[in-house]
Amino acid sequence: MGTTRKTITVTEQQDQWIKAQIERGNFTNDSEYIRDLIRRDQDSAKFQSLKEAIQEGLDSGVSDRTVSQIMEGVETRLRTNGRL
Repeated sequence: MGTTRKTITVTEQQDQWIKAQIERGNFTNDSEYIRDLIRRDQDSAKFQSLKEAIQEGLDSGVSDRTVSQIMEGVETRLRTNGRL
């Protein structure tokens, strides 16, 4: 995976916070700390999407289709999308 150099500006208080995290041994440098924040934010977005999908399923109610019918629908959709 390639990398891209970024320049960011933080407040003195934020800089001290980052340095404290590094001194505690949680991170080896500023970049590692920032990358960790980005990964957490990405995980949070994935979790939010999952919660929304679950809620959509709950809101859709109970299906009258059989398990076989549901599986056939899934297979058809995957074939149509080229994923099966």
